[in-house]
Amino acid sequence: MARRLIQFTPPKPTRAERAERRELIRRLEDSARPEPSSRRDRALPEPVVPGPFGPGLTEAGYWNLAKLAVPAHRVTSQHLAGIYPFVADTGAGHAGPVVGVDLNADALWHFSPWDAYADTSDRGTFSTNVLVLGAYRSGKSAVVKTLAVRSLAFGHQAVVPSDSKGEWVVVAEAVGGTVIRLGGGGTARLNPLDRGPRRTDSTDEQDELLVRQRRAATLITLVEMTVDTGRLTAAEHAAIHLALERAVAGTRNRPTLRRVHAELEAIAVDAATDPELRAAASAPRFALRRFVEGDLSGLFEDESTVSFDEEAPMVVVDTSELFARGGLVAQLTQVCTTAWVQAVISDRGARRTRYVIREEGWRDMSSLAALQMYQQWLKLSRHYGISNIVILHKMGDLDAVGDADSQERSLAYSIVGDIENKFIFRTNHQSAADLRARLDLPAAHVEMARQLRQGQFIGYVGQFAYLVDAFATSTVWEYGLFETDDALLGEKTAAGQVDLAFEGDDLDRIWNAPAEAGWRKEAP
Repeated sequence: MARRLIQFTPPKPTRAERAERRELIRRLEDSARPEPSSRRDRALPEPVVPGPFGPGLTEAGYWNLAKLAVPAHRVTSQHLAGIYPFVADTGAGHAGPVVGVDLNADALWHFSPWDAYADTSDRGTFSTNVLVLGAYRSGKSAVVKTLAVRSLAFGHQAVVPSDSKGEWVVVAEAVGGTVIRLGGGGTARLNPLDRGPRRTDSTDEQDELLVRQRRAATLITLVEMTVDTGRLTAAEHAAIHLALERAVAGTRNRPTLRRVHAELEAIAVDAATDPELRAAASAPRFALRRFVEGDLSGLFEDESTVSFDEEAPMVVVDTSELFARGGLVAQLTQVCTTAWVQAVISDRGARRTRYVIREEGWRDMSSLAALQMYQQWLKLSRHYGISNIVILHKMGDLDAVGDADSQERSLAYSIVGDIENKFIFRTNHQSAADLRARLDLPAAHVEMARQLRQGQFIGYVGQFAYLVDAFATSTVWEYGLFETDDALLGEKTAAGQVDLAFEGDDLDRIWNAPAEAGWRKEAP
């Protein structure tokens, strides 16, 4: 069978014919595509359902036999917040009074050291003490007053052992508290050697040992702060302990500085006493003479004329008149008032939770004995239901404790560094290095602390940090009551009220007055 082979060659179009064909295709495409009148009329294209290997087999696009693998990507929380702006921290919970606004979680920030200590989750703490650190006019005092006053509704008592500036007096009077005024012609007298109430949870031996240690530490601190050397010899320690034992026995366990001074004089002139002990009694005797006959007489040398009001919401010892007499008088006064307060409130059987607010906290660390007692007091604070609030302007304040590289200064830095709860307010450039070296704060937090506004602080509670704006929740009454600058919102009355002249709705007045008064000032 024969085969016929036919070959067909299509005609080759000319250039003009090809151009005409392209133009025809373009007009057909334009006529088939509707022109939208606006952006709203533009519909989304129909979704393309790819096959098992992608749209390459059906749409003449790509195709891939393997699944697309996207590698993991690391990003900082600052950039992640820009991608997911509604992701925020869960906050510190809702236990305790409102202190401010958590700027990260955009929610109210509550704080109570006792609730944080009782929290068994990862947000709990192991201490009830609080370190407050910040530069002048950063809002430290106002925020601490806010915390103390708002905690009164939760049954917590606030105690200020030494109000050196008189700032807490008006606050105590406003909330119905008790004010004990020392100096200035007053008749109040505090005995720093008071025994205090019997501790219900300890044996007789344990209770007597604690009382003896506190009394001896108070005497040694007062003497070391007064003598020129600043350090006592072993013989001088022995003389003080002997005089204290005789004073306790001679007053039926109610010793006073006057009686200890008299016993030291007796030791110094007693021929039967060891010659070294007689000579060693001289320096402590002259140191205590300042309380008996000197510029501090009438304040601490005899038995107390006032008592601690355990039912008052706030107890303030006003020492502002004495602090004007000089730095040494201020330190001696603070040691005596703090010892008197500690003797009264260190009783677990009282079933009271108290804030002990230590303004100028470095003054309580004036000697090695005071530091050791201070450290023991901080460790026992949760046992007694106490939260010590230690207020410092900067870590450099502790440089006034002892000499450089001394045991006293190292112990002071160790005590402050061990406080787990911290409120870090705006700090100066010179203090930034101390925050890194002494408190081991992250570099980002240190830089943030330099840029904080008044009333803002970084709150460290346990292992978590919060950025809090305390003044965002303050009322006009609190602004006027807690203001410590000269430019007040109005005149304070004896009851702590603020006389403001505003017109309009009361609610508008409450929220607009702080801004109109210029309270919120940018940090210089």
